[in-house]
Amino acid sequence: MEVELRNMIANVGFPIAVSIFLLIRIENKLSTLSESINGLSKIIESAAQKR
Repeated sequence: MEVELRNMIANVGFPIAVSIFLLIRIENKLSTLSESINGLSKIIESAAQKR
């Protein structure tokens, strides 16, 4: 039982760790992208008001 549990953690642990790492990176990228889109929206609004 102990060997099976250890093997299961070894086999499943790495993919879980990689998934968490990728989710954290994607979350940071999405946050930056969202800020950029909000900034562009403000620029477009101010340009439209100047016309």
